[in-house]
Amino acid sequence: MARIPRLLVKGEDTVYHIISRTALPGFVLGDCEKDYLLSLIKNLSGIFFVEVFGFCIMGNHFHLLAKMKTMEEYSDDEVKRRVALFRKCESGVITDGQVPFFKEKFSNLSEFLKELKQRFSRYYNKLHERRGYFWGDRFKSVIVERGDTLINCLAYIDLNPIRAGLAERPENYRWSSMGYHVQTDNKDGFLSTDFGLSYYGEMSEVEKLTDYREFVYEKGAIETVKGFSISEAVIKKERDKDYKLTSMDRLRSRTG
Repeated sequence: MARIPRLLVKGEDTVYHIISRTALPGFVLGDCEKDYLLSLIKNLSGIFFVEVFGFCIMGNHFHLLAKMKTMEEYSDDEVKRRVALFRKCESGVITDGQVPFFKEKFSNLSEFLKELKQRFSRYYNKLHERRGYFWGDRFKSVIVERGDTLINCLAYIDLNPIRAGLAERPENYRWSSMGYHVQTDNKDGFLSTDFGLSYYGEMSEVEKLTDYREFVYEKGAIETVKGFSISEAVIKKERDKDYKLTSMDRLRSRTG
């Protein structure tokens, strides 16, 4: 069988769109499994040299838009702190001579995905009292440029629940970056607030999210043969309020 293509870059900050699918039939990722996978992504992105732009966890696969940063951006002391988190023990657990090894590991996309997928597999197999593989072929990675390419990729990811008919509005689906931004107000600063809008002038965080929501909604309103679209009624309501979020919108997204 041909191997799934992976594009990896070393020595410079690089943004990737990553896709990985399960090997099991059907939609095996339920609510608790999605919650756990999201917690792993959050935890490991605070250990590895990763900046997460967006994600979406579906019933049989997940999308991740993330930047792998170079090791030069991190001091030896910061690496030792992250190793302590990685090993779940006290700081200072490695010698100076071991630092280069962990700098290489924490800046490597394959190592990040390996750790993520192995930890989830162990959790899933224990939860369902089974053995064997959980994930299918190797993950697929595509390099994403900044600006228009990044925002289009991010919107594609956040529109997955809409295309699948799982939500009326992108932020109603809590296992996506749009849902996380709106429902939790980006708790713990987990997600980047770049949105691919950095080349369009200086904006506040609120303005960036508003502009990004407009982009996603307008893109999601376009009819497609590959799934559902955002309804005209929903689009009209958003246009009427210039895509600005109210406290009621945030409450509705939590219960929608």
